Amino acid sequence: MLAFTTEQIGGLVGGFFWPFVRISALMMAAPVFGAQLMPVRIRILMAFAISLVAVPLLPPVPFIDPISYPGLLILLQQVLIGVAMGFVFHMVFQALIIAGEAIASTMGLGFARMVDPANGVQVPVISQYLIVMATLLFVILNGHLMLIELVVESFRFLPVGDTGLSAQGYWKIASWGSQMFIGALLVAIPAVSALLVVNISMGIITRAAPQLNIFAVGFPMMILLGFIFLTATTPSMLTQFTHLLLDSFEAVKDIVETR
Repeated sequence: MLAFTTEQIGGLVGGFFWPFVRISALMMAAPVFGAQLMPVRIRILMAFAISLVAVPLLPPVPFIDPISYPGLLILLQQVLIGVAMGFVFHMVFQALIIAGEAIASTMGLGFARMVDPANGVQVPVISQYLIVMATLLFVILNGHLMLIELVVESFRFLPVGDTGLSAQGYWKIASWGSQMFIGALLVAIPAVSALLVVNISMGIITRAAPQLNIFAVGFPMMILLGFIFLTATTPSMLTQFTHLLLDSFEAVKDIVETR
């Protein structure tokens, strides 16, 4: 008859529990996985399945009582690591929402809003269009698989123990916020620049023919040309999104590896 000591049972449970906490936190914060469209039960089941596969590949986890004070600190560390990794990728998708806000306001569709099912907030329809395209591109590029590989690889640089993310790592996460606005500018600037030329042209027409009702002519024209420019510049937008996404993977690796 097999006999297990309390320490052996705790080691077996802890060897699965701590990776499960970090992976679950990532699933809750990362885009696509953390969308409100995906039920929480499905996310937990996915984290459970990934943990089962990943645990044999991870370095040995020391025995830590989860109910003790050190266990609570390590629990908080694992949650912060998972949330921080997912937050970086979440900012990449937020860059598209900011870009959509700029494009929609320029072309006169700033008032046309709908509820984003992924985040549960109202965003312009242009932002929703960009988010849908980016989500499809994320899946096509196997970004979800790269994300899983990255969180499993993080246990090699940040094993379960007394060490978590360093202060420099948190500073890099805060600094990455500037990349969100830079990425939004790079995504939106082709369409916004073209619409700016149209606005200048409308102003010249108004000065040349004051009797022309610019609101009756210019507003529909701006929307029509806005959709044309949006269709023409979508490939370049998705290219910029791809570069920003790849940069986010490198940033997460740098954050995790920072001591």
